[in-house]
Amino acid sequence: MKKIIVACGAGVVTSTTAMNKLNEELSARGYQEGTDYKLMQTSVQQVPSMADQADLAITTTQYDNDEVKIPVINGLPLLTGIGADDIIDKVEELIKA
Repeated sequence: MKKIIVACGAGVVTSTTAMNKLNEELSARGYQEGTDYKLMQTSVQQVPSMADQADLAITTTQYDNDEVKIPVINGLPLLTGIGADDIIDKVEELIKA
């Protein structure tokens, strides 16, 4: 099971929206949360302390931190819908790996 951090500025509103979209799209592709992947919601400030427990981080704000050794994807497309399929494709590749 792949563990994915979903983070926003405060760890509440936009990360929830992004998680809902991610769950909806991955479910439509046949993946189940808790079996194929696990989502962990947090603020961007907490990403470095959680990164060693995850395979990927998706942030809804600009994020750049050299301490984080896992891939970090800009999740803004999950909020706007523009380019969301590309994000879902990347997550699906991770799940399959």
